[in-house]
Amino acid sequence: MRSRKSLVRQAYQEKDVKLTKKAHALSHTHADEHLSAGKYLGSAVYGALDGTVTTFAVVSGVVGADLNLHIILILGFANLVADGFSMAASNYLSIKSQRDFHKEEYNREKWEVENFPEGETDEIRQIYKEKGFKGKDLERAVEIITSDKERWLKTMMVEELGIIEENINPVIAGAVTFTAFLICGLIPLLTFVLIYFFPALEENAFLISCLVTALSIFVVGSLRSLLIAKTWFKAGLEMLLVGGAAATVAYGIGYLLRGLA
Repeated sequence: MRSRKSLVRQAYQEKDVKLTKKAHALSHTHADEHLSAGKYLGSAVYGALDGTVTTFAVVSGVVGADLNLHIILILGFANLVADGFSMAASNYLSIKSQRDFHKEEYNREKWEVENFPEGETDEIRQIYKEKGFKGKDLERAVEIITSDKERWLKTMMVEELGIIEENINPVIAGAVTFTAFLICGLIPLLTFVLIYFFPALEENAFLISCLVTALSIFVVGSLRSLLIAKTWFKAGLEMLLVGGAAATVAYGIGYLLRGLA
């Protein structure tokens, strides 16, 4: 069964009120299970896209410069591993830094609740007053929230600081990014590897690589529709255009500088 979030997005895209009602009828528990399973999808999609586009840009630049097949493989695989590791490390550090910041803010709020509860209680009162609560309703809301320390802290994190905690492991996210980068980044190089086993491919190697890579970029790009409010076709076409532009620029630079090799 599809997740609540994916149904909500589809309903918005199609302006389908019936589908919206169906999505809202799903329990949040069911939705959370799907979101938990797919919380690393972003790392996988963007690792795959970056791997495909950057590696193909390297291939295009080398072909444009009319360099030897060995150069394509050397630069291609060097980029594949080095850039993949760099992107994975960046994703890891980004998520870890964000988690560390959230943890520090949580500890600060916890300290304030434990050492200056009246001040934090007044902040809750002001937050809900701005939401339209007043009189007995306001005081009842404040009483309910501050009666549970964990609920109190979560409310302060979201309402005061605008922090919504995402339970993403930075190590796993980095590993997912690196794996997706390697797998999809290998696609533009496959044709040139296969030439060693099937020499007849050499004459049309770049054309075959272009077609296979274009299909890969479109498919992976279309998966972004699971993360953003776009149809799979538009999301795929958008990434295909971006990847094509990057390859064209790389090919042009290689062609202009081919005399230096």
